[in-house]
Amino acid sequence: MRTEVEQGCKNMPMLPNPSAKYRAFPQVPLPDRQWPSQVITAPPRWLSTDLRDGNQSIIDPMDQAKKNRFFDLLVDIGVKEIEVGFPAAGQTEFDFISGLVKSGKVPEDVVIQVLTQSRADLIQRSFESLDGAHSAIVHLYNAVSPAWREIVFRMSREDVKNIAISGAQMLVDEAAKRPDTKWHFEYSPETFSTAELDFSLEVCEAVMKIVGPTKDWPIILNLPATVEAATPNIYADQIEFFCRNLPNREAAAISLHTHNDRGTGVAAAELGIMAGADRVEGCLFGNGERTGNCCLVTVALNMYTQGIDPGLDFSDIDRVIETVEYCNELPVHQRHPYGGDLVFTAFSGSHQDAIKKGFEAQEQRNDELWRVPYLPIDPADLGRDYEAVIRVNSQSGKGGFAWVLQQSQGLKLPKRLQADFSKHVQFMADDKGRELDADDIWQCFRHTYYLHVDQRRFRLIDYEESRASDGTRIFTGTVEVNGEEQRVSGRGNGLISSVAATMRETFGLDFEVTDYSEHALGSGVDARAAAYIEWAKPDGTTGWGVGLDVDVATAGIRALLSAANSVSHGPGTPHF
Repeated sequence: MRTEVEQGCKNMPMLPNPSAKYRAFPQVPLPDRQWPSQVITAPPRWLSTDLRDGNQSIIDPMDQAKKNRFFDLLVDIGVKEIEVGFPAAGQTEFDFISGLVKSGKVPEDVVIQVLTQSRADLIQRSFESLDGAHSAIVHLYNAVSPAWREIVFRMSREDVKNIAISGAQMLVDEAAKRPDTKWHFEYSPETFSTAELDFSLEVCEAVMKIVGPTKDWPIILNLPATVEAATPNIYADQIEFFCRNLPNREAAAISLHTHNDRGTGVAAAELGIMAGADRVEGCLFGNGERTGNCCLVTVALNMYTQGIDPGLDFSDIDRVIETVEYCNELPVHQRHPYGGDLVFTAFSGSHQDAIKKGFEAQEQRNDELWRVPYLPIDPADLGRDYEAVIRVNSQSGKGGFAWVLQQSQGLKLPKRLQADFSKHVQFMADDKGRELDADDIWQCFRHTYYLHVDQRRFRLIDYEESRASDGTRIFTGTVEVNGEEQRVSGRGNGLISSVAATMRETFGLDFEVTDYSEHALGSGVDARAAAYIEWAKPDGTTGWGVGLDVDVATAGIRALLSAANSVSHGPGTPHF
């Protein structure tokens, strides 16, 4: 049974006046802010915290096998700074980190990082886990905001600052005991985004005085939006204010650790880079506590679409997703930017038409600049093929199935043929009540235009062409009519017109060819050809015939007989 508290919470409505309970986050006093006019021109340093922040947020934390697999993935895609865990959290964490160091699998150009609270025993344990590392970052933190000082710790500002100072001194002392490792230090004034800026600066300056960083050996100052509490422009103001007012700024690398509580963790990180930050912490696909961390994939590929090499390789994004989903036991959402199964897929008819035309224009342009409507990035750059870009359901238009037929069969349907076929596809989609795949559409097309052998009234067996003394063309051939072979002949100005004359004079099919087109279905000596014929009857009825063959002339004749089947029986009925 529900408790009274639980029942009361469930029945509590949203407030008609939320200002009675909540307050707008205050602005930062920065009237001459510079970040809005800045442009990102180079990638930041990347720090993956998948193995720590991401790991502590999943229902079943990763075991050592999964952690090792995830670590290997991060190295493969080019992450150079990896937070591998919280060694003081338990023996499992400690053993993984210590084993990783001893395994020798950490490349020389990759620096591993561990996190610790500012407590003597935890700091010592963290250094012990890294014994033997060629280089490492020890990441020290303590919360500094008023809510934590007053509610959680019940400490003064001075008390909180002293916690940071004592922790920094221990970093220096423990590192001195292990001179064979190249040590780097990181300090986070946790809850920075909801703390007073002057106090964050005061604490960070005190830590820097203890550590003694230089331009060549900088400290990392991580400024987390531990709980995202304001719009991303305010976070950017906080970062710019901090960078402007930090003494000895050249001796510090400013790092960002944005959470996604308001849904703008990526935007906050991007604006923070514009405001002067040097480094971004986050997780692949944004895993993390509550609503997650900044998504490193999204930030990196956002840069890529602006012509910036992010230094991270997502050329096989499906392999990255497979590993992340396996290790986290969490799915990457189908609509997740760049990685989701459906992010490059259009079902809407107008979207499909624009994308199809965009690809056609892309092929015709001489320059390599990517300009395809609705696709901010070329799916091929991420290892995706084009077959899934357009998929067909009851919401789709003629551009959708035309794209599918072009990708799967090589057919480039004339626009009026697309319109003719669209009603059959729409009927099929409504009848099935589901998405249509390439085979559905192809079988529908074959039945509609009499490409199935068993449904044709007229079927070409063989033929020959000759020229009369008056210059006209003579078609002579064998046509199977309702299962019986029959020799036929006709004369016209060209091959197609001579076949049309044959069908008119022999079988009484009165129609005219109003349009004819053809194209190859590939290249090389084995290329097949497709031919399309639009026909019209004296009563105004119109339709289409389609022919396929290795020989383009024969494809044209097959298209004419397809038209004759349609004139004789009407469009073929697709079998659903």
